[in-house]
Amino acid sequence: MRRKPPLRIAALATAALLALTACGGGDDEGTTTGGGTVSDADVQAALEKGGNLTVWAWEPTLKDVVAKFQEKYPGVKVDLVNAGTGNDQYTALQNAIAAGSGVPDVAQIEYYALPQFALAKSVDDLKAYGAQSLDGTFTPGPWASVNQAGGIYGVPMDSGPMALFYNKEVFDKHGIQVPTTWAEYLDAARKLHQADPKAYITSDTGDAGFTTSLIWQAGGKPFQVDGTNVTIDFSDEGSKEFVATWQQLISEKLLAPITGWSDQWYQGLANGTIATLATGAWMPANFVTGVAGASGKWRVAPMPQWKAGESASAENGGSSLAMPAKGGNKALAYGFMKYANAGEGVKLRLDAGAFPATTADLQSPEFLATEFPYFGGQKANEIFAESARQVVTGWSYLPFQVYANSVFNDTVGKAYVSGTTLQDGLSSWRQTCAKYGTDQGFSVK
Repeated sequence: MRRKPPLRIAALATAALLALTACGGGDDEGTTTGGGTVSDADVQAALEKGGNLTVWAWEPTLKDVVAKFQEKYPGVKVDLVNAGTGNDQYTALQNAIAAGSGVPDVAQIEYYALPQFALAKSVDDLKAYGAQSLDGTFTPGPWASVNQAGGIYGVPMDSGPMALFYNKEVFDKHGIQVPTTWAEYLDAARKLHQADPKAYITSDTGDAGFTTSLIWQAGGKPFQVDGTNVTIDFSDEGSKEFVATWQQLISEKLLAPITGWSDQWYQGLANGTIATLATGAWMPANFVTGVAGASGKWRVAPMPQWKAGESASAENGGSSLAMPAKGGNKALAYGFMKYANAGEGVKLRLDAGAFPATTADLQSPEFLATEFPYFGGQKANEIFAESARQVVTGWSYLPFQVYANSVFNDTVGKAYVSGTTLQDGLSSWRQTCAKYGTDQGFSVK
């Protein structure tokens, strides 16, 4: 999934509560499994028989998937609805669940938001449809993200293994080597800004997804979830590693005070005043369309490491297709999900520019040999694929991560614009999230 500008949404402040009260977990109306399992034969029979299917998703490559799916199964009519991007759709989905009507059969849900829906039983456990047989189909990060509390609550659609995008022209001009550790990254930031006060190693005004991804890469596990029991703790070594380095970048004013995805941000990437970007593998298309004038100047490198000699990465972005519990046409819905994310639809999506979550595609010679003209003909997929294999295991999101992200800039974000330290900002974020979680009925420590 290509990340878009962060959305500020007050409506989702009650999303987890809505889910817990609307679904509870005792009512599975609309589910056709009857508590049993649906076989591959049942799914195939549903596909051959046909019927109507409503899919809520904003991912653009699904248009091609739907067209080919309907050609293969002419009895199926798919209504692909863009109910909003990310948080906008989640609000609409929660409202439909609460109203008890208008719930789609399939919905796109980002990995960080999936635990909220899974815990509330707003989406089906796909083990009833044999989804456990897909183990090994997907890379570790996406597969771990859809596995929640012993269930499988989505089929991975794409992934965002991280890499370091850097402006080679700027680095060469100032004699800067590509950093292999975050300590070297800090040194490069100092050297660049000293050589050109208008240039910065990167921009950052506070972003929840970026912060949690770097803590993830450092081996941090600040969020632990066991049902409704939640622990929030930023005192682990991974969080400390991130804070120690990033606080120096903030204190020494080595980060461009420019918000991501703004016009000024695109301009900085284009004119070289923003020299690197650590983000997910879905980013190249955004360079091509948004920073066209810098084509040939940028390259891709592995993520800097927190400890020299390590090979660790993390995910940044990515979505699954999930099956809302209040939806219908269950076997047909699962058939579409498998076709789109683990079948013929995968190649259709890759051809349209998506980044895969499937292991086979990440290992295919054709995929790995793809040259990126924008990056000077570099075979960047080799770096992305290796990053996908190096994603640190054991990461968890909060079951109310959507809310948590919405208040990040009111807490941690202050460290970028005032005298507040990053550690104090994380402490404030922890307290705000803990209070919210407790108010929603979670046991938080």
